[in-house]
Amino acid sequence: MNKGLIGKKLGMTQIFADDGRRIPVTVVEAGPCVVLQKKTVSKDGYNALQVGFEQREASRSGRPLVGHCKGAGQGVFSHLRELRFADVDKYNVGDQITAEIFAPGDIIDVTGTSIGKGFQGVMKRWGFKGGRSSHGSRFHRAPGSIGCSATPSRVFKNKKMPGQMGNKTVTMQKLQVVRVDAADNLLMIKGAIPGSTNALVLINDSVKA
Repeated sequence: MNKGLIGKKLGMTQIFADDGRRIPVTVVEAGPCVVLQKKTVSKDGYNALQVGFEQREASRSGRPLVGHCKGAGQGVFSHLRELRFADVDKYNVGDQITAEIFAPGDIIDVTGTSIGKGFQGVMKRWGFKGGRSSHGSRFHRAPGSIGCSATPSRVFKNKKMPGQMGNKTVTMQKLQVVRVDAADNLLMIKGAIPGSTNALVLINDSVKA
């Protein structure tokens, strides 16, 4: 990976291309992120940068966190993440990584936590058809049979059943950067990304592009 940032999802809007096409975009506050630690192949076995995002008051932070961020000289940060970078030599502890590393047309992957929807049944969670809505059927939104009787006498793994929906780490791949506002550290990404408003997201180079 050559590019990466921590960001915050601000919401969705739409912009218009030069040819008049309407493009739905998600606005993300991408950085600035401060390099807090460098990891190299010779010392740690791999190349990576640990970055911090969103400053917080040192008085409301633990002493280990304050001491860890002290080396960068940029304050204490609320969110720390490790990003794999192929080339870490061009960065030093204390450097800032901003939205300028991305350009319109870049293909990226965005990782975030999907919106939690609580405990849901099989019709909403998995799209089951359900039973008849007619009077007296007694089978409307139930999953029906979930296994066999004598053989194999158990429920198979990964059976689609009711349960917790959402609130999981989701990565959306091969999204396109439509516009970059370097002055305000904003990225406009085509389409939707995981998470609610003000949710934390990780923006990386696309793995499959």
